[in-house]
Amino acid sequence: MKAGAFFGWHAWGAALLLAVVGCTSLLPRSSSDATTGWHSYEEARAAMEQIRPGTTTRAELNAAGLDPYKAPNITILTYSDILLRFPVTAALTLEELDEGLQQCFKAGKKCDGYLVQAREAKRTRTGNFWLDSLRFDRPAETRGWSFSALIVMVEDVVVYTLYGGQPLVTEHTRERNPLGPLQGWGDTVPSLIGW
Repeated sequence: MKAGAFFGWHAWGAALLLAVVGCTSLLPRSSSDATTGWHSYEEARAAMEQIRPGTTTRAELNAAGLDPYKAPNITILTYSDILLRFPVTAALTLEELDEGLQQCFKAGKKCDGYLVQAREAKRTRTGNFWLDSLRFDRPAETRGWSFSALIVMVEDVVVYTLYGGQPLVTEHTRERNPLGPLQGWGDTVPSLIGW
C-alpha cells in the first residue's frame, strides 16, 4: 500500500470519528430570558423580601431596578386591575383582606401597583445528531425557573406584596417521526402539483 493512500484513509477515518464524536454539540439549543436582572428564582425572591410594606417607596423600587419604564416584564396595574385580582364578595369581605389591600381599596384611584414576571428557560436537544437532523427522533429538555410578584402601592408607598413561582422547571419533550423527512409528504405533494 502506498504511503499516500495509507495517510488518506487515516485522514478520512479521523474526520469521520470527529464527526461522530462531535455530533451532539451540533444539535440546536435555544434559550429565553425575561429575568428583569435576576439570574435565579432565589435572587428574585431575595429582592422581593427587601421590600417593606408601609416603608418602601416607588422611588426606592425604581432605584432597585423595578422601574417599569426601564426594566422589562413589569406591568403597571391600575386600581381596577387590582380590584379584579381580589374581588370582595359576601364570602370574602373587605375586613378579611390583608391590611395593605384594605388601604388600597379605601384609597381608590390613589392605589396602583406593579406586576413583575420573570423567567428563564434553556432548551437543549439531547438525542442523536443524525436521527434529529433527519427528523426521525427529536428529544429535547427544557430547564429553567419562573417568578411572579405583585406590588401594591398607595400614594407611592408600598402597602402589599405577594410573590410565587417555580424555582425549578424541568420539561422533557420528544417528537418521533417514523418516516423521518418523508413524514409530512402528504401535505406538501398537493402544493407541489398545484392542487
